[in-house]
Amino acid sequence: MAGPSGGRGAGAALCALALAGISALAWGSLVERRLFTLRRETVPVLPVGAASVTILHLSDLHMAPWQHEKQAWVRSLAALKPDLIVDTGDNLGHEDGIPGVERAFADFGGIPGLYVHGSNDYYGPMHKNWLKYLTGPSSGHGRRNSKERNLDTDRLDTFFTDALGWQNLNNAVGSVTVKNTRFDVFGVDDPHIAADRLDLLTGLLDRQQDDETLETTDAGLEHVVHIGVVHAPYQRVLNSFVNHGADLILAGHTHGGQVCVPGYGALVTNCDIPRDQVKGLSLWRHALHSAYLHVSAGLGTSIYAPVRFACRPEATLLTLVARDK
Repeated sequence: MAGPSGGRGAGAALCALALAGISALAWGSLVERRLFTLRRETVPVLPVGAASVTILHLSDLHMAPWQHEKQAWVRSLAALKPDLIVDTGDNLGHEDGIPGVERAFADFGGIPGLYVHGSNDYYGPMHKNWLKYLTGPSSGHGRRNSKERNLDTDRLDTFFTDALGWQNLNNAVGSVTVKNTRFDVFGVDDPHIAADRLDLLTGLLDRQQDDETLETTDAGLEHVVHIGVVHAPYQRVLNSFVNHGADLILAGHTHGGQVCVPGYGALVTNCDIPRDQVKGLSLWRHALHSAYLHVSAGLGTSIYAPVRFACRPEATLLTLVARDK
């Protein structure tokens, strides 16, 4: 039986634990989620002799109309003058979020871009217990069948394609030439809601390869690099992209775990990607082949789970450089 001093010690420990939890929640919800950070990575993915190319990778803005600080920070990234922008989805976080996205990207006109959608570019956020996020992947597939799309995705597409001139890679292929390197690009709609059509990629890429041979020869281009783009980095998609010859794959969705433990990392990934690849640059290997994989931790959160801990909101400037050989 514990004596009075033992009881007081246990009570003090519980109080200290509670205070630490409250402090962590306050930090994550009031401070860290606003500490927007630019990461830089170097990716040796270009052919020997190619000039370096910069890609600004943006993801998971989850924009709400009142988030002026985030809008201004994203807009300031135009000063980096990247060669290419890749947006991996979940730009919207509110039914009235599109004007905020338009303000954030207002200075990016004239810079080539690529984008795919995430589920939150179709469906507004739902009020639910955010602690369920820590129990495993959210039920994206069921959501697609149980709720009508309620966001103005057409307006978002029009802004991206008409105002900014970006290429829509939702179950589609395309190409863009930068500094005498042709990037053949392909992407799928969000696998988290089963909107990806991997079955279409083979035919699309076969036709693209035929065009690539003709156009590369006619234009005198020296280099061709293949990039796959997806919102949620499910393993079936990453494996398919590697099979289809991707040199680099860009994804988002995970929020880097959103709530991480220092020294341990992400508690969850919200898909089936391994925890140690939940954010940042890594190699994805499949069937004796590999591709560089960059998963962005993103810039936002759901308005119903506005907290980040040990996982700052981020954009990434990727510098693609020539391989050693």
